[in-house]
Amino acid sequence: CAPCPQWPYCRKRCSYCNFNKYVVPAVDEAAVGACLVQEARTLLHLSQVQSITSVFFGGGTPSLASPRTVAAVLEAVAGAAHLPAGAEVTLEANPSSADTLRLTGFRAAGVNRLSMGVQSLDDAELRLLGREHTAAEARGAVEAARGLFPGRTSIDLLFGLPGQSREAWARGLEAALGLCDDHLSLYQLTLERGTALAARVWGGALPTPPQDLLADMYHAARATLVAAGFRHYEVSNFARKGALSTHNLSYWRTEQYIGVGPGAHGRFVPRGEGGRSREARVQTLEPDAWMREVQSRGHGTRRRVVLSPLEQLEELLALGLRTDEGITHERWGHFSPHLSLEAVFGAPGEAKDLQELGWLVLDGRGLRCSWGGLALLDSLLPTLLCQLQQR
Repeated sequence: CAPCPQWPYCRKRCSYCNFNKYVVPAVDEAAVGACLVQEARTLLHLSQVQSITSVFFGGGTPSLASPRTVAAVLEAVAGAAHLPAGAEVTLEANPSSADTLRLTGFRAAGVNRLSMGVQSLDDAELRLLGREHTAAEARGAVEAARGLFPGRTSIDLLFGLPGQSREAWARGLEAALGLCDDHLSLYQLTLERGTALAARVWGGALPTPPQDLLADMYHAARATLVAAGFRHYEVSNFARKGALSTHNLSYWRTEQYIGVGPGAHGRFVPRGEGGRSREARVQTLEPDAWMREVQSRGHGTRRRVVLSPLEQLEELLALGLRTDEGITHERWGHFSPHLSLEAVFGAPGEAKDLQELGWLVLDGRGLRCSWGGLALLDSLLPTLLCQLQQR
């Protein structure tokens, strides 16, 4: 099981972001921290999990929390279930709140992997994105992180920015590679309704990136990273020397995870109250309302839905096919003991056609996409989900 504590606060809102995050004049960190501790305990007891595989501090900007708060949450997790000494504990950080002293504090608190939200190493692009940091600050923060978390530092980069050329993206990727060659996450910028950047593009003040250019950027980046010895182990994620994110793999393998904090999402079986089925859970979004709920009943779960066997298989398919390992027969059998992968996707039909086109592979290992299929996954999935539903 993988707990995911969320720190919902940021110092400013980036121009492209529509996440559940809050910019407030002051945060009562002691109160928020106490509620994270209480909710982690409550939900872990409710799940009755015996052992923790990984912990991921997300946000918001969790590097704005103090190392003391992170240590308290980890202590609560370790008190409720077995937290092995070597378990992966990741903290997301922004370069503007990731100086060496602060990162040293997080390491002492028990963090052993850092995910740095660099997004770009070009100052003009960073201004467009509304980021707080400069390219020089990003470089300094990543160098500090790699000194403290050698082989366990990851950086996020965005591509497909309005007006960004193929050449500018290639230069940025090369610069990032020179800075961090353990783990890279590459995300295509999506214009979200209600964000400042979307308003500028849709209003005609900034150009819309053409679809063929976005595809070119992705293919070129993959070629560069694979040539540099990276394993393309998930649609957006690349790792070298075995530096894969254990925590993210647990999502894609549809293992249990527990969302802790405002707006956090989880998937687990609440065995502590006699539950036998996997539930999708969402915690209350707004931090003050969430805190009141945690203080009154131990947790702030706002919505819980029991997932049907079909919904569980749909999630397994949509998430598992994002990875290079795909869905193994064993994992499929865990969710579908009576209907094999072969029975669903090996019979004549559209899935078989996709295999003949070379986009999908079904063999002794399981079901997965070829590289060509991975690049087209969003257009393949509806076909596969439809075939699953008909079975």
